[in-house]
Formats: sequence, structure tokens, C-alpha cells
Amino acid sequence: MAFARTQHALTLALVSAVMALGGCTSYAPAPKGFQAAATQPYRLDAGDRLRISVFEQPGLTNSYTVDQAGYIAFPLIGQVAARGQTMPALEAAIASRLKQGYLRDPDVTIEVDRYRPVFVMGEVGRPGQYSYVPGMTAQNAIAIAGGFTSRGNQRDVDVTRKINDRVITGRTTISAPVLAGDTIYVRERLF
Repeated sequence: MAFARTQHALTLALVSAVMALGGCTSYAPAPKGFQAAATQPYRLDAGDRLRISVFEQPGLTNSYTVDQAGYIAFPLIGQVAARGQTMPALEAAIASRLKQGYLRDPDVTIEVDRYRPVFVMGEVGRPGQYSYVPGMTAQNAIAIAGGFTSRGNQRDVDVTRKINDRVITGRTTISAPVLAGDTIYVRERLF
């Protein structure tokens, strides 16, 4: 009787472990393009604050925020599409529109004044929204969010990222780079 009970308990434990491990595979490893996005030029999106300078035009030089629709409101020329643009492309677009009856040869430069935030969730000390810094890794973001809890999986994380207007989630190592706007989720470890 004791042997049957032990065998039944062992079977239940094995079934539970298989089911738990099956739940771990709900996210696939990060696709190839996922990591490649970290090496591409920075693409602007809603929430980025830009310092735009127009040479010898102090009235146009200012900080502008990319709104939720993906535009910046720029004096004289109105709304300029910024979402998905690189900074050199946006510089050229603003200069081109300023040439159309406003300035003869505008010299426009753009710097990111404040990047959109990253979000850290799951098994961390203080889940929430945090400032992005270029070169940030998942481990840096987790450290800023109070580090791992005692239950946190310290090997890999799930990162949700917007690539070419598609939201993709992939599992990466904690040393993988993150981008502005990413959501980092620390899962609970099994053992």
C-alpha cells in the first residue's frame, strides 16, 4: 500500500513538473530581427523629447515632445511626422519644410533630450516605469527597479518590443540590450 501511494505521489509530481515546464514555453526565444533592432539607428516614437536647434534661429530652437500620434508641433511648419524616423531623417524633413518659403538654407540638428521610458514588471523589487539610457541592458533596468525578488528568475527575461509597427515578445538573457519603450518581464523561477 505504501509503495502504491509513493508511486502515485511520484507520478503526480512528474505530471505537475511537465505541466509547469509546458507553461514555460509560452514565449519563444527572441527572433533574429529582435536582437538586430538593438543595433539599428534609433527610431523616434511617442514620448521622446527632442532638442531641435535651427542655426541662428533662436525662436525655432527649443525642446519638442513626440505626441501620442507620433508628431511634433514645430513653429511655422506645423505638424511633422516623427514616429519611426531616425534623427537625420527628421532633420532633413524639417529643413525641407522650412525651405518652402521660410528660410533660405536652414541648418537643423536634433538630439534626444529624454528617451521614452522602459517598463520593468514581474519579480523585481519596484515594478514600474524607468528612464531609458542608451546602452542599457535588461540587467541594468532590473537593478534600477530594485533588483530581483527572491523568487525572480535571474537567467533570462521576456522582453516586449515594437519592431516595424509589430509588438513582439521574446525571451532573452539578462545581458541583452534593451531599447527605449521596451517592457521587461521577470518571471518567477521554478525551483
